Amino acid sequence: MKNPLRIAIGLSAIGLTAALGMTGCSSMGSGTGVPSTGAPSLGSVSPASGTSAYIQHVVIVVQENRSFDDFFATFPGADGATQGLMKTKSGDQYITLKSEPLDSLSLAHQHLSFQHEYDKGKMDGFDDVELTLKKGTREPAGTYAYRYVNPNDIPEYWSMAKQYVLGDHMFTTQSSDSFTAHQDLIAAGTPVGTKGDNVIDFPTPGSWGCEASPKGTVTSLITPAGKELRGQGPFPCFTYSTIRDLLDAKSVSWLYFTSASKGGTWDGFEAINAVRNGPEWATNIIQPETQFFNYVSGGTLPAVSWVIPDAINSDHPGNHKDTGPSWVASIVNAVGESSYWPNTVVIVVWDDWGGQFDHVAPPQLDGQGLGIRVPMLLISAYAKETSSSQPGYISHTQYEFGSILKLVESNWNLGTLGRTDMRANSLLDSFDFTQSPRSFTPIATKYSKAYFLKQPPSGLPVDDY
Repeated sequence: MKNPLRIAIGLSAIGLTAALGMTGCSSMGSGTGVPSTGAPSLGSVSPASGTSAYIQHVVIVVQENRSFDDFFATFPGADGATQGLMKTKSGDQYITLKSEPLDSLSLAHQHLSFQHEYDKGKMDGFDDVELTLKKGTREPAGTYAYRYVNPNDIPEYWSMAKQYVLGDHMFTTQSSDSFTAHQDLIAAGTPVGTKGDNVIDFPTPGSWGCEASPKGTVTSLITPAGKELRGQGPFPCFTYSTIRDLLDAKSVSWLYFTSASKGGTWDGFEAINAVRNGPEWATNIIQPETQFFNYVSGGTLPAVSWVIPDAINSDHPGNHKDTGPSWVASIVNAVGESSYWPNTVVIVVWDDWGGQFDHVAPPQLDGQGLGIRVPMLLISAYAKETSSSQPGYISHTQYEFGSILKLVESNWNLGTLGRTDMRANSLLDSFDFTQSPRSFTPIATKYSKAYFLKQPPSGLPVDDY
């Protein structure tokens, strides 16, 4: 039976969703001309009208380099595909996608790769990007890119999708690789200067952030008109605001759980000067990432968490491991089997598409994005259900990484960063606060939580290219 209080709060949340949606529509194509060091805009988003009573913790789990079609091409009811267009000398032709194991070779996924694959919306150039062979050499991908992962290799992800929310129109913010994607997940963009330019792709030489070496390391830019400025960006230690500024301003707790590696930390905040060279590097950046389990069991989970995997558990093509799905399921199970379950949402997203095939042309909201689709899973006691007899739900709403930050901002009335979080659709329409909270059913896993607690750090670098 519907609870009248939940109905009232649910209706209020619906009203908020509509309001946020109008805000997003009115600022389509914005994100240009944002000063890099401007203070966060507070108070420009209405209170979440009671959603914080149901969402007291948000856990953002970030995996690696998979497109939506790569993982969910054949998921019932989702916008998937089993054929893809490939450009040939005689014109475009359809290629049947092959069902392959999770382990695969790595494809190029810089902005140039996106341009080839996107091909002005035709989505027919996936054969034209570079493929990294096991011996380290590279060659054109050809038909290798036209594949999807056998669902039997990722049963944990399919189980979550069947029970909770699967977003089939989650687009990366920029058509770029992991370096800027991890920035987008904390900053809703990578603005530098006052002309609306955004950092894109990996720094050169390949380094991650403020500890980059040599000191001559530079970044590349993309202008609001979509022009690339290779090597013309600043050293990768940035001063722009992130959601950390909004959280700190309202005394909302946050932690960033990340893996340790020989070459530095796989960590978006590695490139944020205020954190990397400030006191929060010691207090808010938690290593190794498996410490997350201790915070859950110890009752000290913060309001907002990011969980970044060791490379071998990241789903990254070419790492020759099948542990990623179990790693994510272990996080979900830890929350689901704890006292945090009724008021926590776990959002699972892949940081970029990894060059993998996807058939949906991403909307171009400005000259800088959106980029190619990635999967999104939303797990919560209040995740929307298809019906009382069918718990899973597929959201066809157009999301981007700013949608995740927008949920956090609205839930705690933080204000906004004034970037893609303004235009993005909120994730609120994937919840139903009128329903009774669901009980949790553990996700079956191939590898247990104990496996990951005993697993030594791989020391592998954060990405290939």
